[in-house]
Amino acid sequence: MNQRLTNMSKWMNQNQIEISIITSTENVFYLSGFYSDPHERLLALIAFQQEEPILICPAMEKEDAKASGWTYEIIGYSDVENPWEMARKAIERRVNKVSKLAVEKEHMNVERYESVSSIFPEAAFISAEEILRNLRMIKDEKEIAKIREACVLADYAVEVGCAEIKEGKTEFDILAVIEYEMKKKGITAMSFATMVLTGANGASPHGNPGLSKVKKGDFVLFDLGVVVDGYCSDITRTVAYGDITDQQKEIYDTVLKAQLAAIDASKPGAACSTIDRTARKIIQEAGYGEYFPHRLGHGLGIGVHEYPSLTETNPLLLERGMVYTIEPGIYVPNVAGVRIEDDVFVTADGVEVLTKFPKELQIIK
Repeated sequence: MNQRLTNMSKWMNQNQIEISIITSTENVFYLSGFYSDPHERLLALIAFQQEEPILICPAMEKEDAKASGWTYEIIGYSDVENPWEMARKAIERRVNKVSKLAVEKEHMNVERYESVSSIFPEAAFISAEEILRNLRMIKDEKEIAKIREACVLADYAVEVGCAEIKEGKTEFDILAVIEYEMKKKGITAMSFATMVLTGANGASPHGNPGLSKVKKGDFVLFDLGVVVDGYCSDITRTVAYGDITDQQKEIYDTVLKAQLAAIDASKPGAACSTIDRTARKIIQEAGYGEYFPHRLGHGLGIGVHEYPSLTETNPLLLERGMVYTIEPGIYVPNVAGVRIEDDVFVTADGVEVLTKFPKELQIIK
């Protein structure tokens, strides 16, 4: 078995868990190397303490699973077959009794829970989330290489967006060019729905792009990322179109100061809470504390939001191999919305900033 499956089996042995049924696309990919979004159909990886694992997928994806490098049993089912019944038979060939089984409780829906419960009515359900989050939190060199490549393309996407800013262009006009250029680079998926927000729309941290037009004196906020071989990037840059007010510039400078300070404070052994508070203190002292309503950052990898979570209450200590975002923001309605976000990798003595697009205030004429 690969090291990830070995680590999973070791955890199961330590906790006397006979089987784990993993059903999220991200975690199946992490453990198996097979990426699939089967929509409403079942995708599952079943792991054991000692026995070889099983992969369950729609029959039409069985050859894709083999091509991904999976060498163990694959149960491919048709749309008229019951995959849970097929899984039950395969499990019973490997273990005699299941008293504990691990599942992703946050991912498993009620219908699937009832299906598994009917097969193992006496089994206690254990959460698999924590072990998988902890395993995925520390990236190896291959993972870092993929994230680094995704960050290079994210930088380019922002560059493309900035070049498209012109009077009267809509958010959608600019967004469409960004995603078209990414397709030309071979990118099949963005990390999340690309955001291009202009003017007042930028003051909504999770605003929705639309037909709003760029005009002089606006900030234009880009929040985007791309997926490379299953791994995500995530960058935010805010640029000015034409001259801006003194208050808008003050807001920008405050966010940049907070972001740079948080990067400087990042190193192995520092607490997530300390990094968040470092940035938050600067924004609060500038008088904008109430306008910074979200955490400082989040882990990044197969998922665009992973562990660790950089909040002011999280005592978790940073470790070499973690990858996360640092993205303070200030959002003042009808004045300005500014966020600056980088992806960083924790090294032996600090962090490497993986996203490189310039952060100094850019004024596009």
